[in-house]
Amino acid sequence: MARTSLVFAGIAPHPPIMVPEVGGSAIGEVRASIDAMKDMAERVILSGAETIVLISPHAPLDARAFVAYHGDRLYGNFARFNAADAIVDASLDKDLLSAITRSARDRGLKVLRIFNNQLDHGIAVPLYFLQRNGWHGKVVCLGYTFLSNDDHLRFGSCIRSAIDELGIPVAIIASGDLSHRLKLGAPAGFHKNAYLFDEEIVDAIRERTPERIINVDAELRTTAGECGYRSILVALGATEGLSKSYELLSYEAPFGVGYIVAQLSYFPKVQGDGITEEAHLDTDLLSGQDTVALARTAVETFIREKLRIKPALRGLNFRAACFVSIKTETGDLRGCIGTVEPTQVSFEEEVIENAINAATRDLRFPVVSPEELPYLRYSVDVLSGLEPAGLEQLDASLYGVIVEEVGSSRRGVLLPRLAGVETVEQQVAIATRKAGVDPGSAVRFLRFRVTRFRESDSVQS
Repeated sequence: MARTSLVFAGIAPHPPIMVPEVGGSAIGEVRASIDAMKDMAERVILSGAETIVLISPHAPLDARAFVAYHGDRLYGNFARFNAADAIVDASLDKDLLSAITRSARDRGLKVLRIFNNQLDHGIAVPLYFLQRNGWHGKVVCLGYTFLSNDDHLRFGSCIRSAIDELGIPVAIIASGDLSHRLKLGAPAGFHKNAYLFDEEIVDAIRERTPERIINVDAELRTTAGECGYRSILVALGATEGLSKSYELLSYEAPFGVGYIVAQLSYFPKVQGDGITEEAHLDTDLLSGQDTVALARTAVETFIREKLRIKPALRGLNFRAACFVSIKTETGDLRGCIGTVEPTQVSFEEEVIENAINAATRDLRFPVVSPEELPYLRYSVDVLSGLEPAGLEQLDASLYGVIVEEVGSSRRGVLLPRLAGVETVEQQVAIATRKAGVDPGSAVRFLRFRVTRFRESDSVQS
């Protein structure tokens, strides 16, 4: 990846009843979670992840150190749940674990290795579904501590630094269930306010506001009797600065415990050796009229009815990044949000997501009002793959540009063929300012082509 080797991050539940050999006929009660884990496994496979880092709330707990299972191969089974034949096993990624240990030590945190290759069910359950659905690779299996929330966020950043140091594609999975007190007979008893914790976590993911998770009231956590919060903090620390490709894949609580499957970041692998200068999206796959109409419908439905339209896979079930721009009748910009790498499972969903965000989340403008809708005009820029480029290989009339600060996650993006941007120098200067990069800092460039659809259905490549 151009910016990070953390290619997928998510949250997974770990009730053993999800495992068919354990749950038997009762798995119908958790079918949504099982289906969502299949979806997650497919995304991890598409991301190209060679190693998965799993953080479990049920690993041996040390008050002052994060723990890591150690052994050439790590094993788990469900014998204590009367299903000894249901097993998982995977090789330990020793290089990544060593890199995580070094990174943590450099930041004043300790990783304690457990010379016990028998995995707890907080790791075994998500690993079971990943492997049964086709993922096979190495693992690093960790447990959290009694340290502060900030320390768990910092440990996540240590994991991210180690991943980027090695440059291999890695996924991170935060294992954890939410409240254990949602109904009478729940494992930790019932509390009338426990649902508020789950509601806050679920809404934060839906609204892409991770700060709400980080700032959850400690007393509410205690009330909920949760077990996944600190695992999620580690994952949030690892994904800080990445695009918020958050998606709630499922949430259910059939037994009084909240089971959540969610995506935090997703960077699918580029096929082959990457994009060449001539490579370009096959626009025959697209209808400009349908693409721009989709953006308009998504915005108008959301603004008027507060509803997201559902994907219908109307010929748009491939994956591509895009920007959606909204302008007034006089041509003034009214909102523009986009992605430079696909974050959704289909192009249709990418357009829907970016269109709604352009209307509601562009901080330069207020949220679009219902009264404005008849007077707005839409365009969709569909991006090719990204490729590294030198300054001399840029062209403001042909390529969009990404400016990245070396050694940080800061990046600024600018599309090609923008009014008032006629030279590469202007394009790079604007993108650099957008990135918040100080003058004189070391930067690198990525370039991309776009296919632009306007409401008139004219196409520019």
